[in-house]
Amino acid sequence: MKIVVLLKPVPDTYGQRVLDLETGLADRAASETVIDEIGERALEAALQHAEQAGDAEVVVLSMAPAESQSALRKGLAMGAASAVHVADERLAGADYVRTAEVLAAALRKTGFDLVITGDASTDGTGGVMAAMLAEMLDAPGITRLESLEITADAVRGTRATDGGTMVVQAALPAVVSVTEALPDPRFPALRGIMNAKKKPVEQLTLDDLPLDEVGAALDETAAPRSIMTSVAERPPRSAGTIITDEGDAGERIAAFLAERRLA
Repeated sequence: MKIVVLLKPVPDTYGQRVLDLETGLADRAASETVIDEIGERALEAALQHAEQAGDAEVVVLSMAPAESQSALRKGLAMGAASAVHVADERLAGADYVRTAEVLAAALRKTGFDLVITGDASTDGTGGVMAAMLAEMLDAPGITRLESLEITADAVRGTRATDGGTMVVQAALPAVVSVTEALPDPRFPALRGIMNAKKKPVEQLTLDDLPLDEVGAALDETAAPRSIMTSVAERPPRSAGTIITDEGDAGERIAAFLAERRLA
């Protein structure tokens, strides 16, 4: 069984995030690039299955700038057998459709029995990639799984609903996305970090992918691109109102809430 886990290098959530208003794209040089944690949880689920089953190969796949390969190495250090890195300057600012087209083409080239991805990245928070890939790959898709069980011919899990929990299942090959409810990812051991330097990383550009599968991604003018045109910083938090009880605190609190239509 071949399990491909999608990893996305993103700006560190604890660092500064800056938007370049001239290009409408994130300034990735403003903070350190790390693997999105939800992707690490997806990889942890794949690695746990591989360790239990004994016959599963785990591959990490990423579409990211060339300088992001160091972040991809963490996936290898955690235990993935190999990596596939799609890097091409023509993909700068790719929107969801364009990204899904390229990832789908890379997945066809790589081959897969199961694709696991996080439900939403911390930078784009789109939450649509798994569903789009399933459609483009003509494979069953299950999203927002809070638990994951993989067998030889199927994948199943649970998904939260407004009224409870739904149990879902799909035959392989399939595409699934997982949530933060999955177990925490492991920390790479020193041995894993050293071994990661020897593991293969396949480098791909758009020219390495079948043109009919990438579609308009090669055409700069035809390829759709969604960019952010404006941004506003969150206003600073002001000090709250302090009410000292001098016998009329209840009345003052009631008046405070009524004035703001909160009562």
